[in-house]
Amino acid sequence: MAAGEGTRLLPLTEHWPKPVLPIDGRPVLAVLLRELAAADLDRVWLVTGYLADQVEGLAGDGSAFGIEVTFVHQPDALGSADAVRRALGGGGGVPALVSAADTVYSRGDIARFAAEFAGSGAAGAVAVRTDPPPGPGRQAVRRSGARIEALRDDDPDNPWSAAPLWGLGPAVAERLCLDNPPYELEHAFQSAIGAGETVIAVEIGKTRDLTYPLDLVEENFPYLPRT
Repeated sequence: MAAGEGTRLLPLTEHWPKPVLPIDGRPVLAVLLRELAAADLDRVWLVTGYLADQVEGLAGDGSAFGIEVTFVHQPDALGSADAVRRALGGGGGVPALVSAADTVYSRGDIARFAAEFAGSGAAGAVAVRTDPPPGPGRQAVRRSGARIEALRDDDPDNPWSAAPLWGLGPAVAERLCLDNPPYELEHAFQSAIGAGETVIAVEIGKTRDLTYPLDLVEENFPYLPRT
């Protein structure tokens, strides 16, 4: 999913979409595409919208990354579930792995997540991590062992936050965009959980992204002192 405007990164995102900005000097989207290829996930539906020409120009047909890329356009900011529904309508199928295009995962975590979801038989999967912990923009996830009970938890001692990495099975896919806009993946997953479907938590390592303009400096120049 690469259609967002990245408003918290303004004024940088007036000119550049968030997925093409760098972490460790490499465009975040490029790192993600290579990790998908390393996980043998060789067909990608890239949902674009805001400044789509830059995102599509970086990804190309995917051959530079060892994958096949198909572009799907999301003309309006109608939420993550709408983005996934458009990808499925553009030829994608389930089961599927869904990721935001603005996050760098620890090496190998995407492959491990995909394998755990594929072998689980669950209706869905959500990646959870403790770094970064729950906080503004990152809700805590309530889980019982490997099973997720709720996508939001108000317990201040809960260390598990949801990463923007999901495993999508048919029971979740059929619940996309049944509520009111903006349509979010969280609602489809929670609806499946409420209906008794199993959604598993898959623990992954640290994730990194760019939320505020200062992050661009801190994530690319580690030798500079942090504020």
